[in-house]
Amino acid sequence: MTKHAYPDHRRAALALLGEKPDLKHKEAGFLGHVCVAADLTPKQRDWLVKLLERHGLPPVATGGAK
Repeated sequence: MTKHAYPDHRRAALALLGEKPDLKHKEAGFLGHVCVAADLTPKQRDWLVKLLERHGLPPVATGGAK
C-alpha cells in the first residue's frame, strides 16, 4: 500500500498526534500549535518534516505546509 502525502501541515500534525501516542511532551506541544497555525515558519516546517520521517509517516504535499 502506497502512503499518500498529507495535503497540508494541519492534517500531518493531527496524524502524528493521533497515530503516535509515544510522542515526547515537546513534540506534542509543537504539533498542537501546528494544528491551529495558518502558516509555518521554515524552521517549523523543517521540524514537522523531521517528525514525520522519524515516525514513519508520509510527507506533507509540496506546497501543503506554508
